[in-house]
Amino acid sequence: MTAFPVRRLRRLRRSPALRRLVAETDLSPRRLVLPVFVKEDIAEAQPIASMPRVHQYPLAQLAAVVDVAAEAGIGGIMLFGVPAVRDAVGSGATDPDGILNRAIAVAAAAAKGRLTVQADLCLDEFTDHGHCGVLAADGSVDNDATLEVYARMALAQAEAGADILGLSGMMDGQVAACRAALDAAGRSDVVILAYSAKYASAFYGPFRDAVESTLTGDRRTYQLDAANGREGVQEALADIDEGADIVMVKPAGPYLDVLAEVAAVSSVPVWAYQVSGEYAMIEHAAAAGVIDRERAIGESILGIRRAGAEAILTYWAIEVAGWLREGRALA
Repeated sequence: MTAFPVRRLRRLRRSPALRRLVAETDLSPRRLVLPVFVKEDIAEAQPIASMPRVHQYPLAQLAAVVDVAAEAGIGGIMLFGVPAVRDAVGSGATDPDGILNRAIAVAAAAAKGRLTVQADLCLDEFTDHGHCGVLAADGSVDNDATLEVYARMALAQAEAGADILGLSGMMDGQVAACRAALDAAGRSDVVILAYSAKYASAFYGPFRDAVESTLTGDRRTYQLDAANGREGVQEALADIDEGADIVMVKPAGPYLDVLAEVAAVSSVPVWAYQVSGEYAMIEHAAAAGVIDRERAIGESILGIRRAGAEAILTYWAIEVAGWLREGRALA
């Protein structure tokens, strides 16, 4: 007599309806956040060559972008500013008339509570040297002097109307410094998203095109080493202790193990950023005809969600939200 399998796990994979019913991981538009680049002194949207389908937008077109994002039902937009002028201390980041702070105000007015307006809180887009902080006399990034600037940035972004501040600079103590400044100014309502486990990654390459980075060298003295997983968890726990409302792992795909470990121990929501290099690899591979674009996008985002991300920053946010509304399978 033939010995048959005791358990037939394939039964639950037999049809699309069964697979939908027993799927362990759900995704909805509200869990997606769209990064948006706003560039000073341009009149029309400009394509980013290394990131197909992604643009830098002029301030005049930002409200329309917000409307599209809100109609898609996504959870928010993350704003990045591309200034016309940069200096050694990133003064445009704290100037109420700086491009990012003006963009926050425009986006907040257009959003009308339909989605969250989030802002990148870092100096790299505003400094002429391209680092995420101010420099000491020896050329190194001065951690504590940078915290003073971050605190002023937090107040400027809160005043402009940001719901969530994305602290991405990886300075020690940045969450505590910004939280203290906000609370002292009566802005304890503003949410802090800490880019806690942000790795020094090659996958940021296209992003640097998007913000027209002036960086020479690298950021290895303050961003995490790719070899270290436990350290990423420690960073997240430290940020939670300092008052972070949300913590994040970045990049997402190459660090799913860190994401899962952070999600397992975090007492606050855990997000992930599917960064520009992850996006560009799929887009360029699909354009070359070597992968199925839609399935690869869906699979990559489901993997991030499955690893524990409760929200995902992705350049496909609006497109994927449309697929979800249509009831299409992601992978």
